[in-house]
Amino acid sequence: MFNKRKIEDLNAKIIELESINLALSKYGGMDAVQIEKRIEDLNQKSIELDAELLQVEKKLFEEKQALIETQEIAMLQEVGIYQYSSILESAVAYADKIKTIQIQIREANKIGGGAINSAQGWTVNGSASEGAKMFKEFSKLMLRAYNGEVDDALRTLKPFKVQSAIDRLNKVEQSIEKLGKTMSITINDSYHQIRIDEIKLNADFLEKKEEEKEKQREEKLRLKEEEKAQRQFEVEKAKLEKELSHHRAVAQKAEETGNTTAAAEAKLKIAEVENSMSGIEERAANIRTGYVYVISNIGSFGEEVLKVGLTRRLDPEERIQELSDASVPFKFDIHAMIFSSDAVTLEKRLHQELAMVRINKVNARKEFFKATPALVKEILMKVSSDQMLVYQESAEASEWRISNK
Repeated sequence: MFNKRKIEDLNAKIIELESINLALSKYGGMDAVQIEKRIEDLNQKSIELDAELLQVEKKLFEEKQALIETQEIAMLQEVGIYQYSSILESAVAYADKIKTIQIQIREANKIGGGAINSAQGWTVNGSASEGAKMFKEFSKLMLRAYNGEVDDALRTLKPFKVQSAIDRLNKVEQSIEKLGKTMSITINDSYHQIRIDEIKLNADFLEKKEEEKEKQREEKLRLKEEEKAQRQFEVEKAKLEKELSHHRAVAQKAEETGNTTAAAEAKLKIAEVENSMSGIEERAANIRTGYVYVISNIGSFGEEVLKVGLTRRLDPEERIQELSDASVPFKFDIHAMIFSSDAVTLEKRLHQELAMVRINKVNARKEFFKATPALVKEILMKVSSDQMLVYQESAEASEWRISNK
C-alpha cells in the first residue's frame, strides 16, 4: 500500500508531466521546417543572452575594482596617508590649475554654457515664450542650488575628507535630477565632472601647502641648529687660539732663557692645540659631520618609543638638554651616541631601516619610532662601522620613576 508521502509525490509528478505536455502541445501543429526555425530562433536568443550576461559580468567586475580602489584610498586616508589626484611640484602650480578650471566653470555658467540640461518646446497657457521663460528660471534655480552646495563643500574641505565631499556632490546631483525629472532638468555630466575635479585640486592644494609649510618649519630648525653649531665652533676655536698664543709665548720665553725642557713641553702643547684647531675647522667646513643620537622619554611617550636624530654641536648633550626643555614633562635619556663623518647619511639609513615602526607615517620628518635600543644597536652594527661612544640598554628615567612612586 502507498503511504501518504508517496501519493503526494505521484500527484506532484503528474502535475509536472501535464505542464510539460502543455508546453509541447503548441509544437504539435508545426511541421519540421517550423520546428527547425523555432530552434534556430531559440539558439540565437541564447547567444544574445550570453553576450548580455558577459557584458553585465564585465561591468560588475569593473565596478568591483573601482569600489576596491575607493575603499583602499579611504583606508589610507583614515590612517592619514593622503593620495594626490594629480602630481604637481608646488602649491603655486595647484593654484594656477585651479584658476584655469574656475575659468571653465564661469564659462559653463553663462547662458547656453551647458552647465545644465533641460527639455525644450514646453508651453505655459499655450505660450511657448512663457514656457521657455519658466524653464530658464527653474534651470537657473536648480543650478544655483547645485553651485551653492559645491561652494559650501569647498569652504569646509579637508584634504582627508575629499571623498566625502565628492560623495556629497554626487548626491546633490541626483537630488537635482529627481526634483527636475518632470521638466527633464539635470546637471550636465561634463560640468559635474569639472566641479569634482575642482574639489580634488583644492584638496591637493591644501595638502601641498601644508606639506610646504612643514618643510619650511623643518628647514628653519635645521638652519637654527647649524647656526648654533657654528657659534659653538667659533667659541671653541677662539679658546684654542688663546691657548695656542699662551703656549707659543711660553716656548719663546723658554728658548730665550735656554730652558730646553720647558720649550719642548710647550711645543708638544702647541702641536696638540693645532691638531684640535684643525679638527674643529674641518668639522665646521663639513656640514655632514656630527653625532647621531638615540634617546627616549618614557614619562612623555611611553615604553619602547625612541627618537633617532642628529646634531652637529661639539657637545651633543647640549642638544638633548634643549629637547628635554621643549614642552615635555620629563628629561630624555640617552641610549646611544655615535660620532660619524657622514652623520646625515647614517641618520637617513637608520630611519629607512626603522620605517616599518615609524610612529608618524605621514610626516617623515618626525623622528619617533616604536623600537628598543637593542634593535637600533643591531641595525647600527649592520649598516655602519662607526663606533658607539655611548650605549645604554635601559632608560634611567629618574624623574618619571620618582614622580610615580
